[in-house]
Amino acid sequence: WDFLILFFCLPVVIFNEITKKRLLGDMSCRIVPFMEVSSLGVTTFSLCALGIDRFHAATSPQASTRPIEQCQSIIAKLAVIWVGSMTLSVPEVLLWQLAQDTSPVSGGVTEYCTMKPSSNLPESIYSLVLTYQNARMWWYFGCYFCLPILFTISCQLVTRRIRGTEKKSECRGTKHGQCEGHLNCTIIALTVIYGLCTTPENVCNIVVAYMSPDMSKQTLDLLNLINQFFLFFKCSVTPVLLLCLCRPLGQAFMDCCCCCCEGCGPDTPSSESSADSKLKTEMSSSIFFDKPRETPPPLLALGTPC
Repeated sequence: WDFLILFFCLPVVIFNEITKKRLLGDMSCRIVPFMEVSSLGVTTFSLCALGIDRFHAATSPQASTRPIEQCQSIIAKLAVIWVGSMTLSVPEVLLWQLAQDTSPVSGGVTEYCTMKPSSNLPESIYSLVLTYQNARMWWYFGCYFCLPILFTISCQLVTRRIRGTEKKSECRGTKHGQCEGHLNCTIIALTVIYGLCTTPENVCNIVVAYMSPDMSKQTLDLLNLINQFFLFFKCSVTPVLLLCLCRPLGQAFMDCCCCCCEGCGPDTPSSESSADSKLKTEMSSSIFFDKPRETPPPLLALGTPC
């Protein structure tokens, strides 16, 4: 979803700032806020799901032999996160619309998006959208800011307390404990980046809600632009942070990039090195995702240096 934000919303915003014309017209005024709010929802519920997963990993009686979760279960959880986030963002489609104004500087007609429900909506839907508009500021602050931060902090504190009261076994003191620490650091880093990037938007929303009559339209547009670029910054940093902190994911990404750059040639040295990297990736991923080590790792062909 971060890539969708960068590849679709970022060019639309930049085009609008340069030309003062809205790319795709009224459609972009509705789709861009929908995708941006959906991005906040996906990040929020993903952080909550990761916190629950780390809590289960810490409280499991046999954490080192916990089997890998089935692919169908993971896809079902991702579907709930994505569909739930997009469902909560549907009012954004009905809330925004395209408006035109005459620039006092150039005298030309400028297009901008305004938060005003259309009067053509049915009365029941119009009242719901209007209620959402009035509660939008606190809904943002409570669901998309307080919820992921408080949820992550609570899960980390409870997990640390449970680990402190338990005796450290051998599996938690060596590789498994180090990998659990890496995953916890990854979740904390994602939460910190998310909190830092969404704090300006929530502060601006609260300020605008109580001081908007005293602020000019240019100031409001500037604050909205700053909030959007903080969101773009978060979407840019999050994938890089995941690749750097999660070693198996980063190694798999680098192997994929190297394979694409080299054209996947069938030469012997590259095949041996790919087999070696595949073995290392399998070993590291089995540690990161608590894969049970029922059988020893597959041996390489005879005659290799390993």
